[in-house]
This record gives sequence, structure tokens and C-alpha cells, in this order.
Amino acid sequence: MTALLGVLGHPVAHSLSPAMHSAAFDALGLDAAYVAIDVPVGRLARTLAELRRLDARGLNVTMPLKEAIVPLLVAIDDEASAIGAVNTLLPDPQGWRGTNTDAEGLLRSLEESGVGVEGASVVVLGAGGAARAAVHGLTRAGAAEMTVVARRVAQADVLLQHLGPARRRAVDLADESSLVRAFERADLVVQATGASLQADAARDLVERLPLACMPATAAIIDLVYRPRCTALLEQASARGLRTVDGIGMLVHQGAHAFEQWLGRRPPTAAMRAAVERALG
Repeated sequence: MTALLGVLGHPVAHSLSPAMHSAAFDALGLDAAYVAIDVPVGRLARTLAELRRLDARGLNVTMPLKEAIVPLLVAIDDEASAIGAVNTLLPDPQGWRGTNTDAEGLLRSLEESGVGVEGASVVVLGAGGAARAAVHGLTRAGAAEMTVVARRVAQADVLLQHLGPARRRAVDLADESSLVRAFERADLVVQATGASLQADAARDLVERLPLACMPATAAIIDLVYRPRCTALLEQASARGLRTVDGIGMLVHQGAHAFEQWLGRRPPTAAMRAAVERALG
């Protein structure tokens, strides 16, 4: 019987997960299908129940459902609880259990690119869900200092409240002097906002960031994967900094979910190739 998997979102037609996971099934010769399911928040509970009746093997969850889905689950694990959002569902006799593979996807992407985290001074741009996953994963991996830069400093403070005061600081994006001090110390900058998705917002962000102050050995990762070379990565590369695009995180968060659903080692090379083909 064909195993049913999929991704829930609203909208979700843009998702590259069906192409990525279908390539993984083909590479391993698995009888499985992965579909994109557009679900408004108001129909989420009904959709989850129906997919459970269809014996779906696993699901991904994307925006704007990652937080809204939590009350509908029978349990979430420590990873999802720490991040405050769910992106992966596993079947349970009583419904669905939730976890989050975003932090693991980020760490595997950085490791694959040769970017060290342990002992690093990290700057995270943004204070939303992607930023929460980044802060959680990087702290767990041994980052020594964490600075969160956001337009709303209060939101950044909430994100950092579980870290000791010596290891954390929240910085207003408009505070130029504090930005310079943070970037002068940074070993790694993680762009975790949606700014790179829009040309005007991307240019505005790049103009505000003191990239010239960064150490020559520093690295920058942009979690946006479309466009692959964002305005931030283009400017960072022009200054000789090491850059990492968002494809690796997309692939590795998906691979980690795949492994939990099916108990098989995911073919990450085939998954990456499918994403790159889809992006052209």
C-alpha cells in the first residue's frame, strides 16, 4: 500500500517539499506519495483527523500553521516545546505528535559547509519562528554568545530569556552603534527574517548591516532559499566573507523528518538535486 505523506500550509503551492521528498522515494525505491495540502487554520483540526483516518505516515507543517497546530496535537516533544512551534508530525494512536526539525536542519547545513558553532559569537537577525529555531539550535550546539537583532527589541528579549545574561543581548535594528559592536565580534550571522524575499526589504536590510566591520573569517547564512543568492549573501561574498545559502537547511530539516517517518537513512544528495532543479 502506498505510504501517504505531505505538507500542510496556507498557501502551500510554492513548497519544494513534494519535489524533494518524491526524489527521495524514487532514490530508495519506496512506494510512497508526498502531497501539498492547502489548509486554512479553521479547517486544520478536520484535516488532521481525516489524514489520520487515511493512515498517513507523516506530515510537515509550514507557515502559517506551525504555532496554530500545537493545541491540536496529543503531544509535542522537547525540541518543539523549546522552539515554540511544530514543523513535523508523526502518527499516534490518539492523533498526531509534533516535533521540530528546523534547528537540526540549520546545524547540519552549517556543519556540511564547514562552519563551526561551538564557542562562536553569533548574531541572529529576526525574532520570529525561524529565529527561535536558530537560537535554540545554536545554543544547544555550544555557541558562546548570542545577539538577536530585531525591529522589536521586546520580542527579541522574550526569545533570549532562557539564556544567561552573560551570553545574550537584544539589539534594535535601528541602533547603529550596538549593531557595529555586535558585528565586530561576530563569527556567524544568521539571517532569519523574511526580508530577503522582497527586493526592497532586502536592500533596506543590507544597507543597515555593518558588514564591513565583521572579521574576515566570519560566515553568513541566509535561511531564505529563493532567491538562492540573496542580496545579503551577494554583499557578504563581495566582501570576502564565507556565505551559506538556505538550501542546506531546507534539505536537512526535510531529511531529519524523513528519517523519523520512515526509519530510513535519507538520500540527501537526491533531495538537494531535486530542490536545485526546482529552483532552476
